[in-house]
Amino acid sequence: MALVSRWKRLAAAAVLCAWVSAAAADAAWAQAGGAGSRTAGAAQQALALEQQGQWKDAEAAWRQVLAAHPRDAAACGHLGIVLAREGDYRGAEEAYRRALRLDPRMTGLQLDLGLALFKQGKLKEAIAPLKAAVAAAPGDMQPRVLLGMSYYGVGEFAEAVPELRFAVEKSPAAGPGTQELRGVLAQACLYARQFDCTLAQFKKIVAANPNSAQADMLAGEALDGMNRTAEAIAQFEAAEKVAPQEPNVHFGLGYLLWKQHQYAQAAKEFELETENVPNHAQALAYLGDTEMKLEQTAEAQTTLERAVQVPGAQRMAWVDLGIVLAGEGKNDAAESDFERAIAMDPNQVDAHWRLARLYQAEGKTEQARAEFAKASALHAKQDQSLVQQMTPGK
Repeated sequence: MALVSRWKRLAAAAVLCAWVSAAAADAAWAQAGGAGSRTAGAAQQALALEQQGQWKDAEAAWRQVLAAHPRDAAACGHLGIVLAREGDYRGAEEAYRRALRLDPRMTGLQLDLGLALFKQGKLKEAIAPLKAAVAAAPGDMQPRVLLGMSYYGVGEFAEAVPELRFAVEKSPAAGPGTQELRGVLAQACLYARQFDCTLAQFKKIVAANPNSAQADMLAGEALDGMNRTAEAIAQFEAAEKVAPQEPNVHFGLGYLLWKQHQYAQAAKEFELETENVPNHAQALAYLGDTEMKLEQTAEAQTTLERAVQVPGAQRMAWVDLGIVLAGEGKNDAAESDFERAIAMDPNQVDAHWRLARLYQAEGKTEQARAEFAKASALHAKQDQSLVQQMTPGK
């Protein structure tokens, strides 16, 4: 699970990305020599309306130009810019694509196209035109930050890092959005497992904001990824003191304590997380597991029954609930829970082994043998790092 809303970070960082002006299309218009004497006046009128910010009138004027000359690439580019200003990003995308088909030399429109796609949330599609824009102007920050955020948004974190680092380094330290952009870079480094990079950005974030709980949590995740768990716990404890209501601060600390087999302390943190977020699927699952380890069976069953009902219910909750029910002799329900866990991830050994033991106890020899065979072919996965637990998509 993500520490904070990734899209909130992307939106905040996007303050660095003002819409490109009509200059690119203007240059292409000049390069192409205009639309000819018969439409030059109409085009100049359309351009004047555009420059005055009269978007609806400008749109109508550019459409008139295109009605007369449908292969006028520059007019298509201007129409795209006007539509984007009106918030019609789909229409702008179509206009930019048409312009580039008509005249691939209008490379300045690649940035406009990439931005229109970005604004629609079409991040994967935005990458190609933004890469073209970067190639055309490698020193321009705008396409670099948009490309970096597009890579980030589709989970290609290693590719995002150099683009975001360039943008951060080119941004004024106290400029609007710089700290948010630095936070995106720190997270991209984290998910790319470039932990030294995350820690370097953490130091710069806390230099500007010593009470940044999110920065402490990022540093904690990085330290845990470097197997420096004791230091990671200290970072999460610092974050908890600063912002006890911060999403995932208690879960992160609880998970680290759970990994260290400090179950009583971990349970307290998972409980605090569920007080903040009652349907926190991971916190409920790990709380139930921790209660089992503390031999609090009744409490564990109550928690696990709740855990499997919430959106995003964790596989571990189904396994643990099956264990509890099997211990109570409720074999049919336990079997169903183990099968549910196997369906969620057939490559985990625990559910196969538990189901085999259940079959064996019931005298179902053939089924038991089959599940034991599956279990023996698998290897128990090591406890995941906190980074893996809290990566987007978990």
